[in-house]
Amino acid sequence: MQTSVIAIANQKGGVGKTTTAINLAACLAEKRKEVLLVDLDPQANATSGLGLEKEPGASLYRALFGEVQALDLIKPTCVKHLSIIPSEIDLAGAEVEIARGENYLHRLRNILSGVIASGRFHYIILDCSPSLGVLTMNVMAAAHSVIIPLQAEYYALEGLSVMTRLIQQLSQNGVNPGLQLEGIVMTMYDGRTNLSQQVVQEVIRHFGEKVYETLIPRNVRLSEAPSFGKPIVAYNPLCTGAVAYRQLAREFMARRNGGADEDEGDSVSGFKLKSPFEKSVQKEVPAFVSAPSPVPDPVQPVEEVSTHATA
Repeated sequence: MQTSVIAIANQKGGVGKTTTAINLAACLAEKRKEVLLVDLDPQANATSGLGLEKEPGASLYRALFGEVQALDLIKPTCVKHLSIIPSEIDLAGAEVEIARGENYLHRLRNILSGVIASGRFHYIILDCSPSLGVLTMNVMAAAHSVIIPLQAEYYALEGLSVMTRLIQQLSQNGVNPGLQLEGIVMTMYDGRTNLSQQVVQEVIRHFGEKVYETLIPRNVRLSEAPSFGKPIVAYNPLCTGAVAYRQLAREFMARRNGGADEDEGDSVSGFKLKSPFEKSVQKEVPAFVSAPSPVPDPVQPVEEVSTHATA
C-alpha cells in the first residue's frame, strides 16, 4: 500500500485546520481508505475531537526521542478505517528539546518512516499547531504535500503568503525537496456576503487550480461536533458541513486519480455551495439541502440548514 503523508497547516489560528484534518480524514475513511491522523498540536483538539482522552505518554513525545516506536502509539477511533496518534500537553516541551539535538528538522520524518514502511495506511494526515515552531517545521519536512485551510476573510490572506513561501524554501534548500502544495481549501465560507466571495476570487486569481472548488460553509453542526467527540459525518451526516467535507474528500481523491471519480453514484457528494468560480461548479443539490441564498436578508439570522430529508 502506497502511503501519502499530508500536512494540514497554516500559521494563523482559527482557520479550520483541526476541523479540516478530522473531517477530511473521516470522509476518506468513509470511502474505505485506511487513514492515520497524527495530532501534533499540544492543545490536542484533534484528539478530543475524535473522543479520546488526553493521556500522559500517549503522544509522539517519547517517539521523537527514540524511547518508543510510533506504531505502538496508534489508537483506533469511533470511525472505521480511521486511527489516530493522540497528543497531550507534554508535546509542548518537545519544541525546545528537539531544537537542541542534531538533525532536528527530520525527527518526525524518521519516526514516521516505520509507519509508512508498515504499509497499513493509504494516508497519514498531520494536524499542526498554529505556529511556525520546531514541531511545525518537522511536519513540513516529513510531509509529501500540504493542504492549507484558509478562512474566507482578508486577514487570513496574510498567512497564506507566508505558508507558500515556506513550502517553496523547504523544497529549494533541500530540507524536503519533494514538498508540494496539495491545495487550498476555503473554510467558514458564507455565500451571502460579498466579502467571502471577494476573498475566494482573490485567492483563485493568485493560485488558480490549487484552490479546491469545494467551499466549507459556516455551519453550526461543525462547531458542535467536537464537543461530542465525533467527526461531522458521524455527528450529523446530513448537514451542509458533512456534505461539504464529503465533497472535499471526493475532489481530493479525484485530483489524485487524474480527475477520475471513484464514487460517481454518490449523489450526496454532488452538492456544492454557490461559489465565485468563473466556471460552473454547481451540481444537482440533494433534496435535503437548501443552497444558501446569494442575496442577504438583513433581518434574517444565519440558520442551520434543515437536516430532515424527504424520501
